[in-house]
Amino acid sequence: MSACDERFMRLALALGERALGTSWPNPAVGCVIVRDGRIVARGWTGPGGRPHAEAVALTRAGAEARGATVYVTLEPCAHYGQTPPCCDALLAAGVARVVIAMLDPDPRVDGRGVATLRKAGVAVDVGCLEEEARRAHAGFLSRLQRNRPSVTLKVATSLDGRIATASGASRWITGAAARARAHLLRAEHDAVIVGSGTALADDPELTCRLPGLKGRQPIRVVFDRRLRLAPESRLARTTALGPVWVLTGAPAARERAAALRACGINVFELALEDDGPWLARALALLAERGITRALVEGGGRLAGAFLRSGWVDRLALFQAPIVIGSDGLAWAGELGLGSPEQAMRWTVREEARLGEDRFLLLEPSEARAGRGREGIACSPGS
Repeated sequence: MSACDERFMRLALALGERALGTSWPNPAVGCVIVRDGRIVARGWTGPGGRPHAEAVALTRAGAEARGATVYVTLEPCAHYGQTPPCCDALLAAGVARVVIAMLDPDPRVDGRGVATLRKAGVAVDVGCLEEEARRAHAGFLSRLQRNRPSVTLKVATSLDGRIATASGASRWITGAAARARAHLLRAEHDAVIVGSGTALADDPELTCRLPGLKGRQPIRVVFDRRLRLAPESRLARTTALGPVWVLTGAPAARERAAALRACGINVFELALEDDGPWLARALALLAERGITRALVEGGGRLAGAFLRSGWVDRLALFQAPIVIGSDGLAWAGELGLGSPEQAMRWTVREEARLGEDRFLLLEPSEARAGRGREGIACSPGS
């Protein structure tokens, strides 16, 4: 594949990013149609996963799609679901070539799209910027292959690793530019998760409040095993802005659950066990409900639980140039490490200055990439 192929595929990947946070349970796919070296149409997955990116681009291209090359970040579907197969649409449009970043491991597709196109005489190339595509579709792949969403842990910390003072005060550790970037993270994820401690202490709204993006609200999720969230909380009073889900392990708290449901909150009851099994059930339930990408904004206890389980796929670290002191609250919680060799190591994928603050987007290093990458076997209702 040529440098031109990579250039157009990078554009397709960038277009797919526009659907992050809105396309679930489907992947956020981007598509570019090129004819005689000229872009004739672009598309990305619609809200709720429909229409598919290829269908959008083909509609915009019209007759100019005939004889064109199509660049798409994920293998076109070849099965009937809620929409007809994209392969059929590509063939009907008369495209000459399709360049695909990566195959779709969904058992309903998994190479069938490529085979269908090639059988009809369309030239197909697979693997253009595959690594970048796998990163872009990490949430879709995680839900499909591991029965859980891809998890980004977001932390705003001082230089000495504190997320709040000894009294619990945390507003604001970082500046306005960092907080705006954190709101963009919310818009790019299907769900934002906090623990009950954060929900009670901060009374957050958890919405995206960036200009132009207020219509892109994540599902707001509270992991509240003892069902302590009050009907008077901001989350309960703002259900008109977007859905709120509470996952609890307190089936006996019927009156509180009824009061929250009366506010428009979905309350899901899970078996109450220690962090590991309960957390696995919670993530499996989110995956069953279609969530592919989850942003965890909880406090140190919830962050520690996710880190111990190995279920943090990305770490979004905002660091302010301040020192709070050892009496402040640590962000990672207890990890129970016996030696420095057991420390969790991370690779920086993105780095930026946001005002006076520093932003790092990190992924687990190869040395520990396998930890927690196995699937969650339990069913949400078990």
